[in-house]
Amino acid sequence: MDIIIGVDIGTSATKAVAFRTSGSVLAHEQVDYELSNPQPGWFEQDPAVLFGAVTKAIKGVVSKAKQKEADIRHVAIGFSSAMHGLIAMDANHQPLTHCITWADTRSEPFAAALKRTSAGLDTYSKTGTPIHPMSPLAKLGWLRKHMPEVFKAARKFISIKEYVFQRLFGRYIVDESIASATGLFDIHTFQWYSPALELAGISAAQLSEPVPITHIVSGLTDRLANEMGIAADTSFVVGGSDGCLANLGAGAVNPGDAAVSIGTSGAIRMVVETPQTDNKARTFCYVLTRRLFVMGGAVNSGGVVFRWYLDNFGPEGASRTEAYRSLIAEASATPPGADGLLFLPYLAGERAPHWNANAKGLFFGVQLHHTKAHFTRAVLEGIIYGLYSVGKVLEELAGPIRIVHANGGFAQAPFWVQLLADVFNKRVVVSEESVQDAAKGAYLVALHALGKATGFDVADNPSAKTTYEPDAVAHRRYMENFELFERLYVRLKDEF
Repeated sequence: MDIIIGVDIGTSATKAVAFRTSGSVLAHEQVDYELSNPQPGWFEQDPAVLFGAVTKAIKGVVSKAKQKEADIRHVAIGFSSAMHGLIAMDANHQPLTHCITWADTRSEPFAAALKRTSAGLDTYSKTGTPIHPMSPLAKLGWLRKHMPEVFKAARKFISIKEYVFQRLFGRYIVDESIASATGLFDIHTFQWYSPALELAGISAAQLSEPVPITHIVSGLTDRLANEMGIAADTSFVVGGSDGCLANLGAGAVNPGDAAVSIGTSGAIRMVVETPQTDNKARTFCYVLTRRLFVMGGAVNSGGVVFRWYLDNFGPEGASRTEAYRSLIAEASATPPGADGLLFLPYLAGERAPHWNANAKGLFFGVQLHHTKAHFTRAVLEGIIYGLYSVGKVLEELAGPIRIVHANGGFAQAPFWVQLLADVFNKRVVVSEESVQDAAKGAYLVALHALGKATGFDVADNPSAKTTYEPDAVAHRRYMENFELFERLYVRLKDEF
């Protein structure tokens, strides 16, 4: 039999999932790592650590797959990865910096200044990437000013997936999906956008060669092949970004289908057939293929916020899993709306729809009757309110949402998924393997690239699904809080 491995290089872990060509999961492996925070607003990762996680995850999943199926003949590998990372590389292909991740906000002054100009709006309309510290465009502006020696010495500026492919094959290539999230790539012409390069102070020669998500590379050294337990001629399909591929993996590619992910961060996305930006610059538009584009908004305030709450206010002496279950249980025993307690979840600033790196967190409405369980519920509700504020904008631009496909770690918690259904007032579907949707998207792209599928129609997930129907009474209560949630941000944004 043949297998295709979907590798998803995430913020907190790299996941490798081995799929049979039929789409069923054969095995999976996960390698965790930390997000470094050396200074306030700085969030980095060591590229070598992430590369090691990729090779270790591939080796692990191949070993597990072979234990289950002795007759595996061919292995192919497709890739997904987080967006917006930036690594400066020297002439000897060595990193001059750590990978500056999407969560990093050190370039806020550059982004804020550019956002106020006509050049900023033009760059957004051409590239589909909002002007924000997350974008490599803004990160390059910071590097040029604050680390001029590094900036001058750099021969290439790349993302983590580009680093992995360079280490594996000695080539600098970037898929059009990742490229479209840099703020440097024209999503209408599929070329690097010269005016954006001028703003960053770089040339196209300092960036990788853009290729379609179906681009195939092979020719590993024997050492690397042996290290991963695969053949040297194994086909590696470059794949796309985690957000775009999560929609594909969930089957959320038809009009009215939305995908909501909550991992470390969160996002809501819909697929459109032409590139579309927003005259208020509230949403992104990234490339999936040259005929399909993913429109939506990402929020900083995802699982990282609940993890902060868990680490600081969860039950002492419990494992993280036990603490998580305990907090979810106490939140579920508290009424919708947390008896008037409201939480703005902007602990790490916020991206969509506000794109305000200075936004802060806030508990509002605290009274004597509130207990820790109310605070727990308010935190979970606040995270969903943040996503709902993006969902409303998306419906305004891309049309009504018919159904929501939930994926990411939160999809394993029924309480949290029901909360999503009630706030959005939409049916929510969770597939059996929803936590692996980005890896499944990478598998589907590889399946197509290798000629084993004519398109992405097989993205209709064959695995079992659980459906959550919205509660109209709970929705009305949530909307009372949500209206206050939006008013509070407007009143406080200047104070932040």
